Amino acid sequence: MNAQLTAGDICTRQVAVAYKSMALSEAARLMRERHVGCLVVVEETGDGPIVVGMLTDRDIVTAVVAKDMDARTLRVDDVMTRDILTTREDDSVLDVLASMRRKAVRRIPVAGAQGQLIGLVAADDLLGLIADELRTLVQALAAQPRVERQSRS
Repeated sequence: MNAQLTAGDICTRQVAVAYKSMALSEAARLMRERHVGCLVVVEETGDGPIVVGMLTDRDIVTAVVAKDMDARTLRVDDVMTRDILTTREDDSVLDVLASMRRKAVRRIPVAGAQGQLIGLVAADDLLGLIADELRTLVQALAAQPRVERQSRS
């Protein structure tokens, strides 16, 4: 894998966001409309949206649905995960992978120096990258006998 690739190189820059004051049912509808499993929770500042948490479909299931709570009475702030891992735009892909493994998370917001949202790296992004690298390796291995035959002819 190209160790020079960074979180900024592979992150999705158009990220679905929520605000702490948003109704949880509205956030769930937004997830469905955008076909995403998470929303990055932000607060607006003069420097742009600052990452303050994450809300995942799993958060809604485990904290609301499984407990028979009424989602219409809750806000994103009631359910979101506050203690989240972020990564910097210039962190290497290998660092991002190590952080995801260490914290057992599938998604990491990419944040600037003041915590402003830049993008989101998901496990799916990394799987696509790794699959491309493996494809390249398979092609190299498959070409070896042909190259060897040509060089010995």
